[in-house]
Amino acid sequence: MKTVNIRRATKEDIPQLMDLMYQYIVDFYKCPRPSEDDLKGLIIHLLDHPYEGIQFVAEEDPNKLVGFATLYFTFNTLEVKRMAFLYDLFVRPDTRGQKVGETLFQTCLSYIRDHNYSHMLWETAHDNVTAQALYDKMGAQKAAWLNYEIK
Repeated sequence: MKTVNIRRATKEDIPQLMDLMYQYIVDFYKCPRPSEDDLKGLIIHLLDHPYEGIQFVAEEDPNKLVGFATLYFTFNTLEVKRMAFLYDLFVRPDTRGQKVGETLFQTCLSYIRDHNYSHMLWETAHDNVTAQALYDKMGAQKAAWLNYEIK
């Protein structure tokens, strides 16, 4: 197992981060491929506005990204604090099983605790048992709240 460094994304990471995000969006979740301008714009927006969200990258070797996590920030009225939504956690398929996902998750958790956020919330697909096993292993509890959506 190689050593993996988890750090905040930088502008230099944009090409590789975009590639990872396309794997996540298109290959894993089978969603339509966003335009390069839109995806790059999102990454740059987060880099330029860290109060809205942050991305962490997993770097296996210098300049070789193998995973990423994205936190978006909002407010929790009930606790009168900021809260984080872990929207993305992705590790390249050829790197899975090496605790990269756990390390990315722990980095996100440390970030919200170090910055006094009320909590971190996330969701995963009902059939994504691999992700559910990771979250169970990390000590997470299924939320008491029920998610709804409308388009």
